[in-house]
Amino acid sequence: MSSTPHDPFYSSPFGPFYRRHTPYMVQPEYRIYEMNKRLQSRTEDSDNLWWDAFATEFFEDDATLTLSFCLEDGPKRYTIGRTLIPRYFSTVFEGGVTDLYYILKHSKESYHNSSITVDCDQCAMVTQHGKPMFTKVCTEGRLILEFTFDDLMRIKTWHFTIRQYRELVPRSILAMHAQDPQVLDQLSKNITRMGLTNFTLNYLRLCVILEPMQELMSRHKTYNLSPRDCLKTCLFQKWQRMVAPPAEPTRQPTTKRRKRKNSTSSTSNSGAANTANSAGSKKKAPAANLSLSSQVPGLGAIPNCSLNPGRDGDLCHSTAVTPSGQFKEKH
Repeated sequence: MSSTPHDPFYSSPFGPFYRRHTPYMVQPEYRIYEMNKRLQSRTEDSDNLWWDAFATEFFEDDATLTLSFCLEDGPKRYTIGRTLIPRYFSTVFEGGVTDLYYILKHSKESYHNSSITVDCDQCAMVTQHGKPMFTKVCTEGRLILEFTFDDLMRIKTWHFTIRQYRELVPRSILAMHAQDPQVLDQLSKNITRMGLTNFTLNYLRLCVILEPMQELMSRHKTYNLSPRDCLKTCLFQKWQRMVAPPAEPTRQPTTKRRKRKNSTSSTSNSGAANTANSAGSKKKAPAANLSLSSQVPGLGAIPNCSLNPGRDGDLCHSTAVTPSGQFKEKH
C-alpha cells in the first residue's frame, strides 16, 4: 500500500508533495528504525536530491558525523559536516552494497535540557554486498548519538567507533566453487577494510580536504566571487583575527558610597556628640591644619578628641577660635 500525506509515517521529501514529515515525539531508537526503513526504500535511481532529503529528515543543519577505526597504518578519525553527510551514505552503496541497516542492543539514554544522548556499546552496522561477491559484513562498535529534544528529533552528533568486523560468505557459494582453487582464493580475501568499502574510505580521505573548503564554497555561493578572490578574502580575515590584539576585559567603574549624615538635633549636646564621633576615627590634626581653619570666618569651635579624659572626665574637649586668631581651649 502506497503512503499518502495522511499517513503519520509519510515523509514528503520522497513523495510527490515535497513537504516535511509530520513532527511527533518518539523514542530515539525508533528514529534509527525509521532511518533503516528509509535506506531500504532507496532505489538505483536515487539521485543527490534523494540523499539531501534523507539527510534533512534525520540530521540537523549543523550535524557532524565522526568515524573512528584502526587500519594497518594506525588509528584513523574522520569528522564531516552536514553538507558532506549525504554523499557519505551514497558512497556506501556505490561500493557494491545493496542493503544497509543498524542494530542497537542494550543502549542507554540520557535526557538533557535540549538534547537526548543515546550510548550503545553493542552497535552493529550490517551491509549486504552484491559485488564483487555475495557477502554479508557485520561491523561492530560503539555508537553515540545526540538527538535534539524537539518534535523532529534529528541527529546532532553521530560518533561510531569501530572495534571489529566479520565478513560472512554463504556455504552454498563455497560448495559451488569447491573444485576451483582460484575462486576459493578469491573468496578468502576481504572485500572491506574494517567493514568499510574502498569507495567510502577514499571519500573520507577526500573530506579531509573538502571540510576546510566549506567556507570558500559558501562564500563563493553567497557573494558570487571567483575562487581566487574567495581564498584572498578568507585568508585576509584570518590574518586580521591573528594580528588583532586580544580584547581587554572591561573594568567596572568603582562607585563611591556617600556616607549618610546624621540629623542634627536642636540641642547643643547632641551636636557636640556627633562632632566628637566623626572626629574620633581620625588622627589628631597638626597645628598647620588648625591655622587653616582659623581663616574661615564665623568658625566657632574645632573639635579635638582624645582618649585621655579631660579635667572633668570627658573624652572630648574643644578649642575655641577668638576673633584675634588665638586659640582658647574649652572643656
